[in-house]
Amino acid sequence: MARSKKGRAVSGWVVIDKPAGITSTAVVNKVKWAFGAQKAGHAGTLDPAATGVLAVALGEATKTVPYITDALKCYRFMVRLGAATTTDDAEGAVIETRAERPSDAQIVDALPAFRGEIMQVPPQFSAVKVDGERAYDLARDGVEMELAARALWVESLEVIARPDADHVELEMVCGKGGYVRSIARDLGQALGCLGHVQWLRRVWSGPFDAAKGASLDDIDRLARSPEIDALLQPLELGLADLPRCEATAEGAARLRNGNPGMVIVNGLAYGDEAWASHQGRPVAVGIYRGGELHPTRVFNL
Repeated sequence: MARSKKGRAVSGWVVIDKPAGITSTAVVNKVKWAFGAQKAGHAGTLDPAATGVLAVALGEATKTVPYITDALKCYRFMVRLGAATTTDDAEGAVIETRAERPSDAQIVDALPAFRGEIMQVPPQFSAVKVDGERAYDLARDGVEMELAARALWVESLEVIARPDADHVELEMVCGKGGYVRSIARDLGQALGCLGHVQWLRRVWSGPFDAAKGASLDDIDRLARSPEIDALLQPLELGLADLPRCEATAEGAARLRNGNPGMVIVNGLAYGDEAWASHQGRPVAVGIYRGGELHPTRVFNL
């Protein structure tokens, strides 16, 4: 006999405005417990010291996590000029300082090199795997590594403020896999003064905005109560970047069983990825081929 799953079959997104000092995993576990959910995940880790949008997926919404992970994200961060650290942020030990400070114009002139398709080397303290081990575990043991550069799309990178000679506040919109700490490190090197992240906030991620996020105090206050479901946002928000089509009644039944199903489309081309709904409920994500959607993910709602 199959073992029944513990918890509620609740599905949707919960947007948390994460405070500093807690891991993303701890936030996910708290949200999962508070909702009594069977399953939970998140779209994009934030370092413990970072704040801002952490989108937590519950239940069937976990199947849409890759689409939020791939979406553009906006970060606001302060770079401390004049010092490099072991972790490329304020949590690490200072390993080198320099007295030089760039002018406002020099900072602005340096930014174009960090826009568009760039190659970025992750920080030594990162979750990148090296021979099966996490880079941060090796770094804690004093191992120095040559991490491979990775491609990153930077949509925009702009100066927001220059409070004083030692600091510059920046805003960056980028794609999947970006390390803000690497941007601060590399910008400091390009300017000849060194640099690291002093603080970091993820302002938005795909369709989710920090300004509309719940606090952990909200989660604690509403935990295990019927009122907590008011914080739940629709599963389909995770599919905002995909076109939607409507499944016929027969098509929806076939799609739910993992088979190609007939859909009514407007503007889809052969081979496009899309998601189908029926009677207002998401049914599946798949590839459109000749009047049918061939499912790659099926929602059991």
